[in-house]
Amino acid sequence: ALKRAAHSRIRNVASIGQQEIDLSNLMLERGYSGVRAYRQSKLALICFTFDLAGELAGTGVTVNALHPATYANTAMVREAGLDPLSSVADGGEPIRRLAVENEVAELSGRFYDRTKEARALDQAYDEDFRAKLREATMRLLAGYLP
Repeated sequence: ALKRAAHSRIRNVASIGQQEIDLSNLMLERGYSGVRAYRQSKLALICFTFDLAGELAGTGVTVNALHPATYANTAMVREAGLDPLSSVADGGEPIRRLAVENEVAELSGRFYDRTKEARALDQAYDEDFRAKLREATMRLLAGYLP
């Protein structure tokens, strides 16, 4: 449906709070912490974003990830005992920009910190790592997929 609609945009809300992923401990059986799980999931989402952008190249569908705001005033931030540093509206503007502004309409496979292009952790740009992460993810999902 997105390909048929052409000029479609997929925007994944990630974070600048990323942490490298150890493929031998993907499910964090050793050294689990909620913060680590959150950060690794955000890096995994950026990896997925870059892979999907490559897969959809030339179809009229662009795919990007962004960090919308730092410690926005959300339940997750407050429940973690953190002081909000930005409002939900502050985070909404970068999402809106990537969703509708013409200047970014054709850009794909990028990561943004709010409205500026930024660099994710190195693993996100490593095609070999991303392939291994994708394979490991599919093995984990195999027991859940019909």
